[in-house]
Order: sequence, then C-alpha cells, then structure tokens
Amino acid sequence: MPVDNLRWGTLQALKNSPKGNITYDPFWSERGEHILAGCKEVLSLSSTSGIILERLGPSPLRRSRFLGSSSGDSSPGLSEEISASVSFTGSTSDLNAMHTTLSSAPSSKTEREQAVSDEAKDEDPEGDVSKVSSPALLPGISLLSPKAMAMAGRIIKFEVEQREKAKMALKQRQEMQEKLVAAVATSESEQLKRFEEFMELKQRQEYQSMRDMMDRETKESIGRQEKLKEEQRHRMKIINLRLREAEQQRLREAELERQRQADGRERLRNLNTIQEEILQLNQLLEPSTQTKTDLPPAILSSCCTRGNQLCSQLSEVVRKTAEGEFPSVEDMTVAERALHEMRALIRLMQEEVAKAQEKKKKEQEDEEERRKQAELQAQQEAQKKAAESAKEKAKRKGLQNSAEDSTLKWYRQLQEAAAQCAQSYEQLNSPKDVQTKKLKLELQKAASIPVSQISSNSGSQLREIFDKIDKLLSGRAVVSGGKSVSTSQHPQGLDFVSYKLAEKFVKQGEEEVASHHEAAFPIAVVASGIWELHPRVGELILAHLHKKCPYAVPHYPPMKEGTPVEEYQRILGYRVDDSGVEGQDSFLKRMSGMIRLYAAVIQLRWPYGSKQGPAPHGLNHGWRWLAQMLNMEPLADITATLLFDFLEVCGNALMKQYQIQFWKLILLLKEEYFPRIEAVTESGQMGSVIRLKQFLETSLQSRQIRPPKGQLSSMFWGS
Repeated sequence: MPVDNLRWGTLQALKNSPKGNITYDPFWSERGEHILAGCKEVLSLSSTSGIILERLGPSPLRRSRFLGSSSGDSSPGLSEEISASVSFTGSTSDLNAMHTTLSSAPSSKTEREQAVSDEAKDEDPEGDVSKVSSPALLPGISLLSPKAMAMAGRIIKFEVEQREKAKMALKQRQEMQEKLVAAVATSESEQLKRFEEFMELKQRQEYQSMRDMMDRETKESIGRQEKLKEEQRHRMKIINLRLREAEQQRLREAELERQRQADGRERLRNLNTIQEEILQLNQLLEPSTQTKTDLPPAILSSCCTRGNQLCSQLSEVVRKTAEGEFPSVEDMTVAERALHEMRALIRLMQEEVAKAQEKKKKEQEDEEERRKQAELQAQQEAQKKAAESAKEKAKRKGLQNSAEDSTLKWYRQLQEAAAQCAQSYEQLNSPKDVQTKKLKLELQKAASIPVSQISSNSGSQLREIFDKIDKLLSGRAVVSGGKSVSTSQHPQGLDFVSYKLAEKFVKQGEEEVASHHEAAFPIAVVASGIWELHPRVGELILAHLHKKCPYAVPHYPPMKEGTPVEEYQRILGYRVDDSGVEGQDSFLKRMSGMIRLYAAVIQLRWPYGSKQGPAPHGLNHGWRWLAQMLNMEPLADITATLLFDFLEVCGNALMKQYQIQFWKLILLLKEEYFPRIEAVTESGQMGSVIRLKQFLETSLQSRQIRPPKGQLSSMFWGS
C-alpha cells in the first residue's frame, strides 16, 4: 500500500507539475507563437517531489542491470545517464518520482544557448533530454525491485514513443505546413508574377495606346500645322499680291491725280486767259467804244446782248472753279466755244461797221424821217396818257403821284455824285497810250472778276473775295489774271475801280439775282461789308441801283414835255434798242432781281467787321421805302411785283425789328392799298397780284413771315 500511495503521489505530482498543466491552444498560429512554445518552457518540481527526495535520503548510486536491460530499446547514452545519475532505494513510486525529477529537471543551458532557434530544438529532441540531468547533480538511487524498474522502463519507453510520435506528427505537420506555405508562396508568387505580367502588359498596352494616340495627335498636329502653314503662306501670297496691286493702284492713282492736277491747272490757266480775252473783247462791244458808233443799232444791240450772254455763260464756268475744283474738259469746251463765238461777233461787228459806213449816208435821211414820225406818235400817246392819268388822279384822292421832296433830293445828290465820279476818271476811261489802256483793262478785270465769282459755296471763299476787293480799294496790289495790279498805279484808278465795282454789283443783281434769287445774300453781304469800309462805293451802288431801277428810291419819274418815248422808257428802267422795247416779263425780272438785292443789303452786315455804330444802310431805309411805296399811287404789275419781292426777302427782318408797327403796316397794305393795286391791274397781269395776295393772307393768318430761302447761316461762315 505504501508503494501504491507513493505511485499515486508521483502521478499527482506529475499532474500538478507545469508539464502536466500544458494546454493546447488552437489559436497559437494567429498569435504568431511557435507550435512547441509550451514544451520549451522551464519546468520545476512541485513540493510533493521535494518530500519524496527527502525520504530517499543520500545514498550511493548504483548501476542497475535491470535499468540497463530494460532500457535496451532506448539509446545507450540515455541509459547511461539514467544509470549513472539515478538509483532507487525503495519502491517503484520512488523511481517514478525520480524519473519525474529527471524528466522535469531544467537543462543547464545558459540564456544564450536557450536563444537557439526552435527548428534546431525540434530536430534534435534527444539532445535536450541528454542535457537535462548531470550525474554530478543527481543523487544516486537504488532500485528496489525489478518490477518497478520495468514499470519505469515502460514509462520511459512510452514517453519516448510518444515523444517520437509527437516529433513525427510535428515533423509531418511542419512538412505539411512548409509544403502548404511553399504551395501558397508558390501560388502567390505565380499569381504575383501573373499579376505583375498582367500589370506590365496592361501598362505596356496603355503606354503603347498612349504613344499611338500621341503619335496620331502629333501627326494630326503636324498635319494641321502644315495645313495652317500652307494656308498662311497662301494668305501671305494673296496679301502680298493685294498689297502690290494696292501699291500699284495707289501709284497709278497718284500719277493720275498728279496728271489731273497738272491738266486742271493748265485748263484753269487757259480758262483765265480765255476769260481775260472775252472780257477785253466784250469791252469792244460797249456802246461807248468809238468803233461801235457806226454800227447799226440792231446789230450793235444783238452783239452786245450776245456778248453779255457769253460773258455770263463763262462766269458760270468760272464760278465752278471758285469752289476749289478745276475746270473740266466740257467746261473748257464751253469756254473755247464762247471765245470763238465772241471772236466771230467781233469779226461780224467789224464787217457790219464797214457796211454801215457805206450805207450810212443813204439811210441817214430815212432815219431822220422815221424818228420824226416816231416822236410825233410818242407825243400823241404821251398826251393821251397824260389826259387819262389826269382823269384818274381826279378820281383818286389821298395818295401821292411822286416821291417826297427829301427823297428826290437824296436821289439827285446820288446821281450827281455818280456823274462826278464818272467824269473824274475820264482820262483813264479814254486812254491815249497803250500802257494806260492796258492798265484800264487790268483794273476793270480786277474789279469785276471777284464780284462775278461771289457764290454761296463756302464762307472762306467769300471772305477771300471780300479781302481781295478791300485790298484793291485800299490801294494795295492784288493779282488778277496772273498780273499784279493796284489803284495807286494811276491817279484816277480808285475812282475808276469804285465806279466799276458799284456798277458790277448792281449788274449782278440785274442778271444773277434775277435768275437765282438765293444769290442775293452772298452778293449783298459782300456789298454791305464794302459799303461799311468804303462808304463812297456804297453811294455809287445806290446811284447805279436808282438809275437802273428808280422804284428802289421809290420814284416814278414823270414824263417831261419834249422827252422822246424811248428815252422816257429808259428812264423808267426799260431796255430800248433798235429792235424796240424789251418785253414786260424781262423788265419785271430785272427789276425783281435788283429790288431783292437791295432788300438783302439793308438787312445784312459783314460778320467780320468792327460792328461799331449803326449799319451804313440798315433796316430803317427798308421801312422808309415800304412806307413811301404805300403812300404812292400803285402802278400796274410793277408795284405788286416789287412789294412781293421786297417783303419775301426783308419781311422777316422788318417783323423782328418793328413788330406791332410792322403788322399794322401789313394790315394797311392788305385792306386799303391792295384794292388799289387790283383796280389798276388788267386781267392779263394778275400773276404778281395773286402772289402778293397769298403772301399777305398767309402772313396775317399765321402772324409770322418765314425767313427767306438762301439766307446765310452761322455754319456757312465756318465752311
């Protein structure tokens, strides 16, 4: 029993030992531990094994044959170690306890040797056992019975077998694990290799596709660049071609323009030469020329009329050149045709002079007889008219038949001043030497050409004409016909130029304004400016105007006894020649042009003058003229025409100046004076009366008179 108790105590001690407490953990791999981590721990004996060892006591070791024979299956080294280090003195339990002590004794390895890899320990487990115990450390144990030794041997053998099985299982498991790991590693390596190959292939494909795409884009870009370059080269060629063509065109146009300018200047010089020659030839057609005294009146009148028409026609051409343009080929053709015709007139006149001298003696007596008969008829008609007018005067009361005394005195003074001026340059007018005659023609051209060039084209041009006339009247030299001329070259030059200049202004009104009503304003503004700077010229303008149009005074010259009818008609303003008296329409047209010029002069003032003091001939003279016209008996046709022309040009200015008084005068004209005009007007002369009536009715109805057409605006002077 004691032996059984020891046996069970030994088993209990083994059970309670750390080796007996080893547990298997299936999650050792997840924690990263080694499979034999629990077997490698340091083992220690329990307190019960200590008691067993104390019971055994110290005794010499003895080698047991049983131990040696029973352990024959084991390795010789192990049996030698056990026999040398263990001896049993008692029972089997002591042997088991001792064997437990031997199996659980710690190895004598140092900590450095314990750090050897687990793989070396697993491969050589016997080595661990051989190192567990040392003969010098264990006490000798004496074996008591062969049975106990057999048991101990079987236990050891069992343990060895179990250890070998565990080693084999562990080895197999390790091999399986290694194979599995190797297979997994191989599979993973293959998969990684395939993946890397796939990724490399995909990368190469992407790289190749990207490279192909870049190549395509590069080729397309190069193609586009080449196309753009080609288009750019094509455009540059076209642009260069166009530039060359434009430059050639510009050079051609410049050359043409230079040629045109040169031709234009040449034509202008030729035109000036033609104009100069025509004016000189026209002077030969004047009635005062000695060579014309022998001409028949009809031929002389026709030649003078045609000469004036040619001069007017040439003036139209010259007026175009005053706008800054060169005369065209057609203009030169017209001018040359006019020159040829003027030369033909001179030749015709010379021929007629020769014929007239031959027939003069024969026709002289016939002419005297015809004149006497005409005078008798004229006197008879004048007596009849005087008787009729006396009867009409008896019927009419309240109106005058002639102008006021002060007006007539002023009229006579102007005529005397003009006659004295004409007499003062008699020496220059009838030159004896060629040089004086040439100077006379140059002065006459210098006075008449600028006036004929007056137009409403631009204010700057009008100012140049004014300055040229002012310089001429001031005694300074001016260029006319390419030559320099001055009034100081002759003592009578200023009187001659003043007289001719005033005569030309009135002639422009008689011809130019009569044909173009709007031309009155540029001519009038220049005349007003010259009048302000040179008052004598203004007086001469009035004298010429009153002589050609006595209705501008206003004055109805009475027929004196013994005055021929033709002369009286000249006094009234009619043109009389061998062909007879001019027609009524032509007469009214000329009177209308002059009265329009007068109406424009009294309301205009030169804008660049000093403007200090009253105007030289202002609106007060227009008011006086209108009032005196309404105080005189109306004449058939002429009164209605002049009133309409005067009010149409000057009515707006008089309305602004006199306001209520002006409207009273217009109302008087409409209600009281207009019926008298209708009473003396025949049925075939109602045109001017109707125009005047409509004008008066429209003005009184709207209480307004429109500004005249052609009036110069502020913008005109900036042009």
